[in-house]
Amino acid sequence: MATLNVLVTGGSSASGVAAARGLALAGHRVFTVGSDPARIAAAAEQAGDGVTPLVCDLASLDAVRELAAEVHAAAGPVDGVLHLVGGWRGATGIEDQPDEDWDVLSTAAVTTLRNVSRVFYRDLADSPAGRLAMVSSTAVASPTAAAATYAAAKAAAEAWTFAVADGFRKEQSGAKENPVEQHSAAVVFAVKALVDARMRQAQPERKFPGFTDVEDLAAAAVGLFKQPAAELNGQRILLAP
Repeated sequence: MATLNVLVTGGSSASGVAAARGLALAGHRVFTVGSDPARIAAAAEQAGDGVTPLVCDLASLDAVRELAAEVHAAAGPVDGVLHLVGGWRGATGIEDQPDEDWDVLSTAAVTTLRNVSRVFYRDLADSPAGRLAMVSSTAVASPTAAAATYAAAKAAAEAWTFAVADGFRKEQSGAKENPVEQHSAAVVFAVKALVDARMRQAQPERKFPGFTDVEDLAAAAVGLFKQPAAELNGQRILLAP
């Protein structure tokens, strides 16, 4: 497999470290992005060789454009984006869902994704192996009153991702004139929740039923570049243990 340029957003998280490490070990050039300089630098060091830390406020479209310019200057166009920015807020029911939670979650789940996908869309559409993936929740398919805000934000992010997939299809295999083999894909990874080694060590008595290990998420991200885009584009992939 050729060396690809892959951007991992939300790179300071345990899932970001695992994904960056897995992608780098697979031979790709990885740029891991976070909002805190010290945290993202530590995460990149933990991920290992081949991982470059970058700082960006992904909620700012102008900042993401500057990020793209920085990546392009260093390595050229991006072939893959793994979007791991998220968060969690819950309540007890519909009536006590605060506006503050919606502002936080819609920014984290939707605004950052919109910015990143718009700025890097052309890179991904032109790449021979363009891939966009975001991590969503099984709560979207069966939302509860307590998690209404969270599920709604994730649902919006999924809809945006599937719209990106449609854009790729219409430019490639579904083009009305001169269609080409599908080579770019946008997918959603759906998980109940993520778990990592530190969480297991902190609570050795807990089983974490239904949780997806961050290493399994990383393996799925690496696998995207080994599967045909036509089979992936527009898919909602359940990552369950």
